[in-house]
Amino acid sequence: MNPAEWLHRTAHARPADPAIYCGEALVCDYAGFDRQAREIAGGLQARGLVVGDRVAVFLPNRVDYLPLLFGIWAMGGVAVPVNAKLHPREVAWIVENAGARLVVAQDPEALPNAGVSVPVIASVADLQGAPQDAPVAMAARDPAWIFYTSGTTGRPKGAVLTAGNLMAMSLSYLADVDEVRPEDAALYAAPLSHGAGLYALVHVLKGARHVVPESGGFDPAEIFALAAHHRNISMFAAPTMVKRMTAVAKAGGSRGAGVKTIVYGGGPMYVADIKEALALFGPVFVQIYGQGEAPMTITALSRGDIADTAHPDWDARLGSVGRAHSVAEVAVVDEAGTPLLPGEVGEIVVRGAAVMQGYLGNPEANAKALRGGWLWTGDMGRLSPEGYLTLHDRAKDLVVSGGSNIYPREVEEALLEHPRVAEVSVVGAPDPEWGEVVVAFVVCDGAVHEAELDAACAARIARFKTPKRYVFVNELPKNNYGKVLKTELRARLAAR
Repeated sequence: MNPAEWLHRTAHARPADPAIYCGEALVCDYAGFDRQAREIAGGLQARGLVVGDRVAVFLPNRVDYLPLLFGIWAMGGVAVPVNAKLHPREVAWIVENAGARLVVAQDPEALPNAGVSVPVIASVADLQGAPQDAPVAMAARDPAWIFYTSGTTGRPKGAVLTAGNLMAMSLSYLADVDEVRPEDAALYAAPLSHGAGLYALVHVLKGARHVVPESGGFDPAEIFALAAHHRNISMFAAPTMVKRMTAVAKAGGSRGAGVKTIVYGGGPMYVADIKEALALFGPVFVQIYGQGEAPMTITALSRGDIADTAHPDWDARLGSVGRAHSVAEVAVVDEAGTPLLPGEVGEIVVRGAAVMQGYLGNPEANAKALRGGWLWTGDMGRLSPEGYLTLHDRAKDLVVSGGSNIYPREVEEALLEHPRVAEVSVVGAPDPEWGEVVVAFVVCDGAVHEAELDAACAARIARFKTPKRYVFVNELPKNNYGKVLKTELRARLAAR
């Protein structure tokens, strides 16, 4: 089914219901939202675009983002959302790789100079034409969204997500993540080009409100003010965003009034951090684990699991990413693809209705990632007997020291128990004797001695896992979605 059909149906059922807000100001109701999308579809057709054509969206969060997405789908096109903070030359490569026919960009002048040869427009209003009567039909196998990976190493890859993938992801949200009601409001503080935008679909299906902050981005004080105004706010946030919201709320005496649900994912949420957030905001948290290749839909740790402080396995569950989504099968396997026993660490594989069709024009990457009917995620983890999945690290982040495997996350968890350690990231450094040694980059709130950090590790992990070196830094390098760039940390060590 075409995702735009959900908008069309909601608009018929609840035309006067509020749809899109800019901050506190109502921009349009559902009838207006649907009309804008159909006008954009008509405008794209007037420009000569046809079913299956790709449109790149290089925009920050703004109120016309969602009408543009649904307009692309309404005419049968494929949306190519692009991280708004990329360099124009990076965007030019994505546009060419995707075979986009058109680009909508905030700054259209920069892209032609960077090598973009297709038309670039800045105003969505310039696309609007005679409204299309209704969305064109889409089959489940038809591409709808090309999701480009963050590209922290090498060129990003375009994961082709079909209409069926997006439907499975959205319906699984209702089954495994959260209920959505018309009185709810999705707040877009994280980029619409990624997870936040993917979650817009289920909120359109259920006729909820959509709130784009006036800042267009992440500002905890603004989020708290909008939550208090709109009530029943749901949002997607990276763990670093949750940590920042907790700090701002504590400093300002806020407890997040009006926040219904915070779905977090996209990076490691440390146990100490989620405990602190839970104590402040209450049971509003759900964790998801997914990838662009299986968008938002591998496992989920429920609100109940996170809030169940009396459960004897509470700490272990908080350190996990939950259990498989309803539409997913998850396994942990060895290099040959043989399933491992509960508790054994191996590579996480997933299959199901949300898994991508494949990488666009990249048979080599497809052969590596899609094997035996499974998506090989590149993430290492272990399953509990009850089916809870605990991530260790990316396979490439594993540290092998003296023949022993050391998973950075467990070292990071131990160090974060120190009250003055604010952030930490652990990597391996080449060593002539041990092969690799553990190095911890540490951000501290106040003076901390290395002996204190050694003691924190000694209380929780085996001695051979304790870092051989600590590097104290003011901040950790991160990409636009809050993920720590371990490749940059390794480069710093190499430069030394």
